[in-house]
Parts: sequence; structure tokens; C-alpha cells
Amino acid sequence: MIAVLAQILVPVFVTIAVGFGWGKRGPEFPTRFITTLNTWVAAPCLIVATLSRVELTPAAFTEMALASAIAMAVFMAVGAVALTALRLPLRTFLPAVMCPNIGNLGLPVALFTFGQVGLALAIANYVVFAIGQFILAPAIMAGRFAPAAVLCQPVIWATLLGLVFVIGGVEPPRWFANTVSLIGQAAIPLILMSLGAALASLRIGTLHRPLVVALLRVGPGIATGFALGWAFGLEGAARGILVLQCAMPSAVFNYLWAQIYDRSPQEVAGAVMVSTLLVFAALPLLVWSVV
Repeated sequence: MIAVLAQILVPVFVTIAVGFGWGKRGPEFPTRFITTLNTWVAAPCLIVATLSRVELTPAAFTEMALASAIAMAVFMAVGAVALTALRLPLRTFLPAVMCPNIGNLGLPVALFTFGQVGLALAIANYVVFAIGQFILAPAIMAGRFAPAAVLCQPVIWATLLGLVFVIGGVEPPRWFANTVSLIGQAAIPLILMSLGAALASLRIGTLHRPLVVALLRVGPGIATGFALGWAFGLEGAARGILVLQCAMPSAVFNYLWAQIYDRSPQEVAGAVMVSTLLVFAALPLLVWSVV
């Protein structure tokens, strides 16, 4: 089991460490360029390439997406109640509770743990939580909502195209499959190194409130993943993916939104860092519990 865990986790941690070291000691890490490249090119190609070649039923994809939507609703409800009870500002900390790091950490962990099938199921999570991360989170912090922004997300269109291959049983032309596969292969290492560089750049202030927020993200996340896995009767990779994705730490983008909308960015950065450290410590046990 130790050897299996090492095969899954060592590539993830080493690649993150490369990005972290680069962020601390190397030349300036081109975070904005890498994020844009991943958001608009590499990640959409990864989604299309994965869905076009994996044997996944439409029902399995839909079930995972539905479970993810319920999970996000639970995170929002738990976060709103807990933060209100603790007298912590909702607009500042609710996005950090409701939006786990599905992209930077969740997708690579899914791939190394369950292979291409796991990655395809994780994409269902990713699409749902991308709406929360890029639409709901900034709306909460800014105090205004723009539904049309959903149509601007490349992952939505990439998923719809990928589902054409899943649902219709259509095999894409070889040149197309090879192209999106080649570009999509860049997504995972770039995502992990970007996470490492982002963690290296965070500046943490006081840790009292960030620790509370981090615990609200990780604890209910793990509990919700197991509970929904049982409620939906999920087994194998589907159950494991749901648990792992729900357990992910606060997404780094929460810190970026906090900077843009001036919502205590240093404390949000603390929540991102502390929740990430908590998940790093718990990840071997979590992976062991679902493989």
C-alpha cells in the first residue's frame, strides 16, 4: 500500500515543490500567462481529449455532476450558517469554504489515483465547481451576479464538445484526437507548478480566522464526500473521486478575488495555505481509504 500511495502522491508533491521552489528562488513565475494558457487552451483540450477516449456512460457523468452540485450547495449552506454563527464576514470567507481546489490539485490527484476514468469523472466535478469558482465566488465578494458569464467559460464549451463523443459514441478524427491530447498533456504539470508558485507567493497574516475557515473547508468537505457517496450508492472510482474532490483545500483563486475586491486578501491567503497544508497531511490517508 505504501508503494501504491507513493506512485500516486510523489509525482503530485514533487511537481508542486518544483513550482514552489521556482516561486521562492527562481525567475519570476509567469502566473498570469500560465493561468490564461491553462484556462483557455490546455485545460479545455485536456477535457476534450479525456472525454473523447474514455469509456464513460452519460449516466455516470451526469450522476457525478449532480452529486457535485449538491456538494457545493451543502458547502454554501454550512459555510453561511457557520460563518454567521462565528460572526465572520460572509462575503470574505464564504467562497473559501464553498470552492475547493478542484483544478490545481483535484484533477492531478484524480488522474494519478484512478487513471483516465478517474480524470473523466473529476472533470464533471471540475465543471460544476468552475461555475462556483469563476461565477459565484466573485459575485459573492462583489455583491453582484452576472449569469451570462457562464457562457464565457471555456471549460463549459469543452465539456459540451466532449459529451458529444461520450453520448453519441462518435470517434473524433485521429488528427483532432492527437492534437487535443498533445496540448492537453501540458495542463497537469502546469497546473501543479502553478499551485506551487502560488503557495510560494502567499503572504499570511494572523492565523486565527484563516484556521477556522480552513477547518470549515476541509472537515465538512470530507464528511460531505463520504455522505453523498453513500446516498448516491457510488462505488469504486466514482466514490473515491467524489470524496477526494470534496476534500480539496480552498482554491487559490479565492485569494485573487479577495485581492480584486479588497476582501481581507491576507486572511483569505491564510485560509488557502492552512487548508492546503491540512489536505497535504491528510491526503495519504484519504487516498488509502478510497483505493
